[in-house]
Amino acid sequence: MSWKPMSRSIISRALLFSLALALAPTAWAAEAESIGTDPVIEQRMIKLSEELRCLVCQNESLAGSHAELAEDLREEIRVQMKAGKDDKEVINYLTTRYGDFVLYRPPFKPLTLLLWFGPALFLALGAGVWYFTLKKRRTLKDAPVDEKQLAAAAQLLEDNK
Repeated sequence: MSWKPMSRSIISRALLFSLALALAPTAWAAEAESIGTDPVIEQRMIKLSEELRCLVCQNESLAGSHAELAEDLREEIRVQMKAGKDDKEVINYLTTRYGDFVLYRPPFKPLTLLLWFGPALFLALGAGVWYFTLKKRRTLKDAPVDEKQLAAAAQLLEDNK
């Protein structure tokens, strides 16, 4: 019984199936949707949303996020801008609704002092620990080893052989 031709057939079918799976997403690709009708508002919205944080992704700007909430927030920004509000008013609306977390650059106030000075504080703390550790090492002196300790160490080495 010959199994080699059958195994080649199975391998070629598996490769074809893998290729079809790899190409399947491109078959469902569609054209990008038109984002807005007013190019001036779109430019303002994009510029403003690059300065805002996506509440879902948290590490992406609102402009770059594909989350549904980010799309809703961009649409809300468009609505606010079409209503005649300037960028500060839109930011105030978003911060009253979602808090300062939505801003990439939070305002300087007592609640955010640790955000502003925390990195410098931790850097200074680490430098202080490093300095005092090195200072302590320099002051340590090697303890002299006497003959009794040397003999005990030699005995231990002999016992472990």
